[in-house]
Amino acid sequence: MSSLSRPPGRRIRPHAFVLGRGLAIFAALVAGAGEPPAARAQPAAVESPIPNVPHTSGDYVLDGVLDDEIWASALKFDLPIETNPRENEPAPVATYAYLVENGTALLVAFDAKDPDPERIRAYLRDRDSAFNDDFVGIVIDTFDDQRRAFEFFVNALGVQMDLIQDDVQRNEDESWDAIWESAGRVNSDGYTVEMAIPFSQLRFRRGAREQTWGLDLIRIYPREDRSLLSISPRERGRNCYLCQLPKIRGFANAEPGLDLEVVPSLTASRTDVRDTASGRLLPGSTDGELGLTMSWGITPDLTANLALNPDFSQVEADVAQLDVNNQFSLFYPETRPFFLDGADYFATPIDAVFTRTVADPDVGAKLTGRSPTSSYGLLLAEDAVTALLFPGPLNSSNHVLDQSNRVFVGRYAHAFGDNASTVGVLMTSRSGDDYRNETAGVDGRFRISDRHSVRFQFLDSETQYPEEIAARFGQPAGAFGGDALTLDYDFDSREWWVEVDFDRADEGFRADSGFVRQVGYEEIGLGFGRTWHGTDENWWNQLRVGTYAARSEDVGGQLLARRRSTWFSLNGPLQSYFEIGHNDREQFWNGSVYETDDVFLYGQFRPSGALYFSLNVNSGKQIDFANSRLADQLRVEPSLDLNVGRHMLLRLRHTLLQLEHDDGERILDAQLSDARLTWQFNLRSFVRFTVQRQHVKRNLALFVDSGTHSHSLTMGSQLLYSYKVNPQTVFFIGYSDNYIDDDRYDDLTSTDRTYFVKLAYAWAP
Repeated sequence: MSSLSRPPGRRIRPHAFVLGRGLAIFAALVAGAGEPPAARAQPAAVESPIPNVPHTSGDYVLDGVLDDEIWASALKFDLPIETNPRENEPAPVATYAYLVENGTALLVAFDAKDPDPERIRAYLRDRDSAFNDDFVGIVIDTFDDQRRAFEFFVNALGVQMDLIQDDVQRNEDESWDAIWESAGRVNSDGYTVEMAIPFSQLRFRRGAREQTWGLDLIRIYPREDRSLLSISPRERGRNCYLCQLPKIRGFANAEPGLDLEVVPSLTASRTDVRDTASGRLLPGSTDGELGLTMSWGITPDLTANLALNPDFSQVEADVAQLDVNNQFSLFYPETRPFFLDGADYFATPIDAVFTRTVADPDVGAKLTGRSPTSSYGLLLAEDAVTALLFPGPLNSSNHVLDQSNRVFVGRYAHAFGDNASTVGVLMTSRSGDDYRNETAGVDGRFRISDRHSVRFQFLDSETQYPEEIAARFGQPAGAFGGDALTLDYDFDSREWWVEVDFDRADEGFRADSGFVRQVGYEEIGLGFGRTWHGTDENWWNQLRVGTYAARSEDVGGQLLARRRSTWFSLNGPLQSYFEIGHNDREQFWNGSVYETDDVFLYGQFRPSGALYFSLNVNSGKQIDFANSRLADQLRVEPSLDLNVGRHMLLRLRHTLLQLEHDDGERILDAQLSDARLTWQFNLRSFVRFTVQRQHVKRNLALFVDSGTHSHSLTMGSQLLYSYKVNPQTVFFIGYSDNYIDDDRYDDLTSTDRTYFVKLAYAWAP
């Protein structure tokens, strides 16, 4: 489908939805195997009857060598089919998998054969960072409801990757982290992997009776192409993945145990800040803090999380983004473990829940649960500050209010029908002194068939800002409200796709617990495209052509934007992807409508496991938002990943943005660089050095605002050492600093530096 970015928040206004009614609905709903194979065999997953995963009481050593007796009695599978990029063709290499359970864990092993082991792509990485390597793994739909699945992958050296597959929202979330064990080894025939996944890390139906789970076993084989091998064919053109999984049966002996995890933590930091009078950095005080987080699996399908005086700080620096000539606030993803756990339970079509709005919480509590047909979640927090996003039809702004607020989020979703359609409700609330924001509404996704689906969400909000804040940022005085809705239709087949979108958000709509950057508009869009699939006779894998057109207006009928996009893309050799296209727009800004157009080009390739390169170029007419006029814009974004041996990774990202007047005179030149050098000692520890630099030069003769600086330079660095026994038992120590230079300074000037350390230990009785 299209790789075009869509504007945030698509919205429509029916009658108002009352928060009290939504809370009442929510409360009512929630109350309410054989020897190691010498030759390839047919996949057991497609045989009838459904194969049983055997139980074992034998001992094993997780070392990546398949010499334990438990594998002799395990259920064995062949992975004989390549499902991508070739479509359900014989796999180019042999792969064997083994499954057995011991009552407390699911044990999985892979024997991945390779005719040329020297070409195996395997690097030491931090967890969730080896998706470009050779790896194998298991996907399990433990409720067999075709809505949500756990994914566990391991590269050839034992690096772990775990994700949640959300087939309802059509999203794969790698932020989820489980505590499990793995080991991998490269050998003369390929590589072998062993995995032990505790049942305490999974959610499944309660009770001791035999269970049926959906199953996929996967191998990624990256060479000329990035081949995906599986145990069964996958039908393209069906708008679901989990509905196509084969089944396994067993687990009558599955015991999740107490499933209690207690994580005490200690953090300490010192920040030295520049004194404006002397120009020197003044030593700050050392701040230390004890915290505690707890996770309790009350039942196999109900989990409670609690955090008391927690360390919610972010250790790693965000990937730098260029904040120049933008209309709307930049988005930075959540990285804090407490909020990441179970985050998919709160996902809806409108970004009404974005936990980075909980900026500095003193306490947090969360409850998430599943049943065969339902999922639900509750989130409570006490935040020491109030982070606000003020949206509008043309731009947005941010402000942090130095006062506390209380946060509540409630979510319930119910599945029905053979096609795993869902309907749900969502309620959010933030309140503090003279401030409150509440939203409530309904949402759903209806799978009409394997190809047709409809998705919608309607929200109503009520908001009141403090008088001083309302006046300062041009927000409505007193209490105000508004509605928002998104409505999408999608058609997906093997060769064709069609999408129709209709969105609206009232000027008074606010989702302060989420990330909605634009309100006061209505938009309708239509897109369609065609895909061609290559064969062994073609040098390419896939060709695509598509177009998308949309028109948006403000609530008074004023045109905000009319845009048309057309593009062509292909997947080719050396794991390459190429896309070229054209945009043309009519866009309203500061009282005038401007006609803009641009050509975009994107390409990436990975000629070997050691090297990855990409380049994004955008050139054409664009609005100079600071000066309300048309300009010629050039945006160039190269990136490079270079692996030096198994241990070292150099990652470079750069952005160049230039705006020129019609006469060729340069308006501004902006450059942003993000460089990260990582040395991975082993599977548990690494040291990383990061440098970020942004430099903007402006031609003041062409700027309307006389207070604009002719140049601004910001620069920061971070040195971080990380040691992880598992996602919760961690040790971090690091240093960071920041520098600035603009018309006020003679040279690059230090503004602050920080030393920090964090220690956390996961205790499971």
